[in-house]
Amino acid sequence: MDIITNEKLQEILSIRSAWCISLFMPTHRAGRETEQDPIRYKNLLSEAEERLLAKGLGAHDVKKMLKAPKSLLEATPFWQHQSDGLALFFSIDYFYLFRLPLEFTPMVFVNDRFHIKQLLPILNSDGTFNILAISQNKVRLFKGTQQTIDEIDLPDTPDTLSESFPDDWPKQKFQFQTMGSSGKGGQGGNTHAHATGTDVKVRLKKWFRKIEKEVTSLLKDTQSPLVLAGVDTLFPIYSEVNTYPNLVEEGIPGNPDEMTGKELHPKAWALVEPIFTKERETGIALYRQLADTEQTTNDITKALLGAYRGQVKTLFVALGVQVWGNYDPEKEEVLLYESHQSGAEDLLDLAAIQTLIMGGAVFAVPPEDVPSSTLVAAVFRY
Repeated sequence: MDIITNEKLQEILSIRSAWCISLFMPTHRAGRETEQDPIRYKNLLSEAEERLLAKGLGAHDVKKMLKAPKSLLEATPFWQHQSDGLALFFSIDYFYLFRLPLEFTPMVFVNDRFHIKQLLPILNSDGTFNILAISQNKVRLFKGTQQTIDEIDLPDTPDTLSESFPDDWPKQKFQFQTMGSSGKGGQGGNTHAHATGTDVKVRLKKWFRKIEKEVTSLLKDTQSPLVLAGVDTLFPIYSEVNTYPNLVEEGIPGNPDEMTGKELHPKAWALVEPIFTKERETGIALYRQLADTEQTTNDITKALLGAYRGQVKTLFVALGVQVWGNYDPEKEEVLLYESHQSGAEDLLDLAAIQTLIMGGAVFAVPPEDVPSSTLVAAVFRY
């Protein structure tokens, strides 16, 4: 899968063009359905082409706009490495593609800006988490939601310790042993590690810095918790070099080489679910504590203005409903409509996405769980 950073999201949101295409479709990870995905994709591109021509864009410009998206039809390996959904955002001058663990409904939008409402479930503050599985044989990074798990490519990270130290690492091996547990019942065992050679810890920290640098770069501008999986004695060593602010203190002990992503997923979810729950409950308590003061609002206009000014610390928005309107950031003017009309935007989603971009926390919840008993509730930083 691909990572959507706040920087990339802000870049997409900033684009204005007469012809912005947003395309969403479900995809499949394996099986015969993977053969049908390119066909569904081709049909959606044809729909986009028809809409562009109908809106008056010239055939030459339509062909130019669709060149990059159509090139994927010939990329067989691309269709064999999918997640649950595919999102594309493109115009004549821009092209963005994301494979994501979201089951999108097939949709094509043609507008003067990109439509990103469908991304909100994975952008929520309680939407995703990460697993970094480290062993002496390989390094893997996963992105998970409550229901799904996907591996993320780490192209610049050495897979093994010996690749990091090809000169003499085989002479200074880091060895793993399983030692019997002294816990109740005497069942199971704990995987531990010990090192031969006085410089092993120094070398491990050097190796971990390479890993940490790439992982932190990939996860920058995200708020997703990061769970370590590996021999438990490696956790404190990695923590010494870690700079990612959302590293979970407790990890998944054991040799991760023996665990698939699906096997790691429930172990990691058990660690991050209490974090998500606590953050959400803390946000609710803070809103109720500050209710009826100028530091909170349940008005979408005030919440949207606050989001664009970077004032919103925590935002709750109702799932499954929309507040239609338009926002002019230059004039700081919000227009509200009683129903959907051409060019209108869902202001709840706009406020949520802008809050995330500015570093705030967003919780998309059922309407009855919004603490203000309205469709939006915001806590301001100041």
